[in-house]
Amino acid sequence: MRGAQQHGQRYIPMLLERLAVGELSTAHLATHTVPLDEAPRAYEMFKEKTDGCVRAVIRPGD
Repeated sequence: MRGAQQHGQRYIPMLLERLAVGELSTAHLATHTVPLDEAPRAYEMFKEKTDGCVRAVIRPGD
């Protein structure tokens, strides 16, 4: 296996444009979405990798 840094400054503008026109979706990147008052639980789930948590998104207010 090999890893390397990517050239973010080169690709970010193109990726943002593709997001803006709907060619790319980021919905699959968040496995859990929680309101702000559940942030401590979300951090714990992420830290302990419980409930399949890969990425938690915290909503500021509903």
